[in-house]
Amino acid sequence: MSLIVFIIVLAVVVNLITNAQANNTQKGGTVSDTYQGWFYVIQQQHVGVIERLGRFQSVVGPGFHVRMPFIDRVRDVSLMTEDEHITFDAKTEDNVTIELDVSVQYHVDYAQPTEGASGIYKSLYTLTDPVTQMKDYFADALRSQVPSRKLDEVFTEKDAIARAIDEVVSEKMLEFGYVIVTTLITSIKLPPDVQQSMNRIIASKNDLESAKNEAEADRQKTVISAQAKAEAMEAEGRGIANQRVAIAQGIRESLDVIQGSELSSDDANRLFEFTQYIDMMQSFAQQGNSTVVLPSEFSQASPVLRDLLVSDATGKAK
Repeated sequence: MSLIVFIIVLAVVVNLITNAQANNTQKGGTVSDTYQGWFYVIQQQHVGVIERLGRFQSVVGPGFHVRMPFIDRVRDVSLMTEDEHITFDAKTEDNVTIELDVSVQYHVDYAQPTEGASGIYKSLYTLTDPVTQMKDYFADALRSQVPSRKLDEVFTEKDAIARAIDEVVSEKMLEFGYVIVTTLITSIKLPPDVQQSMNRIIASKNDLESAKNEAEADRQKTVISAQAKAEAMEAEGRGIANQRVAIAQGIRESLDVIQGSELSSDDANRLFEFTQYIDMMQSFAQQGNSTVVLPSEFSQASPVLRDLLVSDATGKAK
């Protein structure tokens, strides 16, 4: 009796090891004849599809199960989300061929339908190569979106393109028992010559913007400088005007004082002119420059001019 139990346990262990090895060799998202022997275990996030004498029988969930050899065939179906990276070539409206890397996440539709075949059944019995079929759908949807956009629009509307192709392909793949979780355009690659041209265009735009900024800065400096000069001239004008008013008031007061003395009007005017002349000469002398003083009438200037010419001839005049 103990020998029989030992043989049964040994058979179960060998069966489980064989199934585990077979299960490890399968690729994610594929369906294969994983389980052999009398006993098998379905892993979490997997289901087993039982075919009895070549006909679909039922779907079993994770756990320990018994199989009828030579009658039942158990096929393992993964329900986990798979990630597929696809590369496509497409031509934009402005005749630029670009390469797009697309990341697609999908899984078998494991929702229980109220009527009709389940997503697990469709994924197993409708397509021989679902991944290739999905790639073809994405290629067709993508090449219908990109040619209607220019190169700049492809970059700016990348997310909109991804959503558009996701909606189209999701509807088609759901008929075959697959759910598209998300679609992402991860990168857009340009031909080397186009990349260099775009870099030059961007550099030119940056240079133009920099030149505009510098010109605007210079303009602002000029405007501010002009405003400062205008304000300074305005202040200087007010100062000169106030100075002239003060001088006029001083002259008037001086004339009033002179006229109040015993001098006549003519004498008072000559005295005033003489004092102004003295002030002017003092101002010239304070500047430290050589000054030539000429009489107001040319007839009186002849002796002075003659002396100047003689001095200039000897090289002593400046």
